[in-house]
Amino acid sequence: MIIDKDGNISIITQEKATIVELVKKVDVLYDRFKNDNIIICLTTLNKVTLQDIVEFLRLSNKHRKAKNSFVIVTDKANLDETPDEIVVVPTMQEAYDIIEMEEIERDLGF
Repeated sequence: MIIDKDGNISIITQEKATIVELVKKVDVLYDRFKNDNIIICLTTLNKVTLQDIVEFLRLSNKHRKAKNSFVIVTDKANLDETPDEIVVVPTMQEAYDIIEMEEIERDLGF
């Protein structure tokens, strides 16, 4: 797990461990980036299943409830199957775009 900061965005990149292990690590270290927008980058993984995405659902809901963005980046998952409650995009640029749009919505009170 690699953690990078870009302003108020924490980018967490998964390299080797399983998705379940990653979710556990993020949960343990959550206080480090609870006030940031979070991007989970899974682009280095060969396969990402719907179950892998759903593993992040509780963490995503918790983070979004605190008025922060939580975006998963992968081009290996079927985006049509992902639940509406979690944001999954195929590229990092789209993740940044989503965060920017959500910040504007929060600023406007939506």
